[in-house]
Amino acid sequence: MSITPEVLGQELSLTTAVTRLDFLSRRDSGTTTLNTVRDADADDWSSVKDATTSLDVPESLELLALGEVVARKARDSQLTGFRAALRGGATWQQVAAALDVTPEEAWAAYHRLIERQERARALDPDAAAAARGLAGARPS
Repeated sequence: MSITPEVLGQELSLTTAVTRLDFLSRRDSGTTTLNTVRDADADDWSSVKDATTSLDVPESLELLALGEVVARKARDSQLTGFRAALRGGATWQQVAAALDVTPEEAWAAYHRLIERQERARALDPDAAAAARGLAGARPS
């Protein structure tokens, strides 16, 4: 199996990808010390507390790919959030606050998402036009 965001994205739901990402990222201690030898008493449980783990190459590549899968799936869900908020009557100020950006940046991000979904053929031209219609005029 090839470890790519495309393969993992097709195989895993967002929940599963996030859970696995969290598991792998917690397993790696981040230490860079190699070949560390310790002398510890066999009955000393503190050695377990101080033990470190490191991901192997396939796991580290999976961690990288999972990060991209989660980012892509989260980005793709933004369009749904935008449209639901706008249909519900949210203002661009409210949408921008939810994204921690300016209203102008939120409006531009919304249009970029529509274009991206349209290029990927996830939105047909009619759905894209309807989504653009929800945006209204660019906030100033």
